[in-house]
Amino acid sequence: MAPSNLYPRATLKRITKAHTKRPLSKNVDIMIFLDYMLFMQELVKEAAIHSRQSGEKNVSARSVRKVRERCLRKFKG
Repeated sequence: MAPSNLYPRATLKRITKAHTKRPLSKNVDIMIFLDYMLFMQELVKEAAIHSRQSGEKNVSARSVRKVRERCLRKFKG
């Protein structure tokens, strides 16, 4: 049976609060988690495209490093 919590909400809130030093809304941790998941999905998709173009059969760490900066720029607020 799968665990009921996908990620530790309290830990994520504590880390976010320590880094921002600002008040947080009730569900800010959910939004942070969803944004992180969208970023990871985009990163894997772009890395797969890059690895296919360079002739690799699988996604490698090298292809992830190549597209990392471009994906980070897309998600910068």
